Amino acid sequence: MGRVFLIEPAIGMYAFAMFMIYPLLQQYVYRRLWFELSGTVYPAESLSHCSNNHSYVTIHQAVQKETSIFLLKSELCFLVPSLISALLLVSYSDHCGRKVAIVPPLVGDTLFSLSYVLVSRFSFSLNYLLAASFLTGLMGGPTTLIGGCFAYVADLCGEDPEGQKTVRMARLDMILGVLSGLASLCTGFYIEAAGFTWPFLTAAFVHLVNLFYVLVVLKESLVLPNPVSEAPRLRQSQALSARLQGVYLLFAASERRRNIVLLLMLAAFAFFRVALQGGMSIFILYELNTPLCWSEVLVGYGSALSTAIYLVSFAGVALLSRCLPDAYIILLGLMSVAAGLIMAAFAKSTLLMFLVRLPLLLSIMPTPVLRSMMSKIVSGSEQGAMFACIAFVEMLSVGVSFTMFSSIYAATLSWFSGFCFLLAAGLTLIPAALICVILCLGLDVNEESIILTQESMENHTEIFELPP
Repeated sequence: MGRVFLIEPAIGMYAFAMFMIYPLLQQYVYRRLWFELSGTVYPAESLSHCSNNHSYVTIHQAVQKETSIFLLKSELCFLVPSLISALLLVSYSDHCGRKVAIVPPLVGDTLFSLSYVLVSRFSFSLNYLLAASFLTGLMGGPTTLIGGCFAYVADLCGEDPEGQKTVRMARLDMILGVLSGLASLCTGFYIEAAGFTWPFLTAAFVHLVNLFYVLVVLKESLVLPNPVSEAPRLRQSQALSARLQGVYLLFAASERRRNIVLLLMLAAFAFFRVALQGGMSIFILYELNTPLCWSEVLVGYGSALSTAIYLVSFAGVALLSRCLPDAYIILLGLMSVAAGLIMAAFAKSTLLMFLVRLPLLLSIMPTPVLRSMMSKIVSGSEQGAMFACIAFVEMLSVGVSFTMFSSIYAATLSWFSGFCFLLAAGLTLIPAALICVILCLGLDVNEESIILTQESMENHTEIFELPP
């Protein structure tokens, strides 16, 4: 049914709707818990709840801790089912098309947005949101959709002899960042003008438009076989088993050399996501806390300013990929992350907190570059399995980082609220060390990618046979 090979609108609309929800979630929970713990409505003036009065300070710290704990529960309810769903859906897309990994998360996030409408409109218990998080996780979540979109781009790029895969993947990350920043900016004014219900409804509507685009307008990137011509026809359980063993064969049917490269890259990707996501997930709570005490508009401004990070990171990848190996681009990005998070740990004024975005300008570069490096060393028929592994690792990393940093933030809030930023900056040393190992082993060369891909394809023709 599709007519165009253009995945960018799908990921752009998803980013806009998703990041309209993300700051809404934190601020709505924060205000609900403020009311439940203090018995008063959240102050309209951003600085009125930052008084030196001891009772205000006590309430503020209690709300910070309870909000952090609730968000932790919500993340765990989402994480457990999404780990399995992401692995299965993106891997299954190698055989049934990339839309298999894109459509379910859109349906899940639409239902998630509507659940927030009900809770915010009728003041239902916040526990209903935990059930909504679990249902969204069953449908795959953001990493499943993003994994399907990157696999879609990998299909279109093919063998990528001119090295455009890295740039195209960086462009997707840029679109994610720019649209998410725009959504965050709109959210601040939206809350101020219309409360929480209408922003949640808007996000649900954008997801529905996106669902229509994916199902009707977007053309499938894979040429799918005609099931009638398959002989003999496999039973349902056998067919499912055959299609889901792609992730296993990604490692079992390849040379040891390629497995080492993939495992090192996956480990680097995981620790990078833990460091980046862990540090960035605390930003809004840190900005709402004393002494900053930002309003929803300032939070929106800060999130919108972060779009510059994605734009500059995309420009950095596009320019630096012409003259530097991929591994050096990743190291530059890791240095950017560490510098920005160290600065955030000691930001105690509004101006300094805005300036934190400057050293973070190149912090997104490692994400598309690592995805591209891993995609280059697997064959075209393994792209779904590869991005299923990436989605699984990313979801696990995000869950671990959110769980760990929310707990640490709640525990260290009373003596040093910036400790989490220093911890995240220190964690960037681990992926930096892993990338240095890849460089020392001499594995970051294009010729290596071609050899490894050819060896994998030869092995798959010998090994991938179903038992009778």
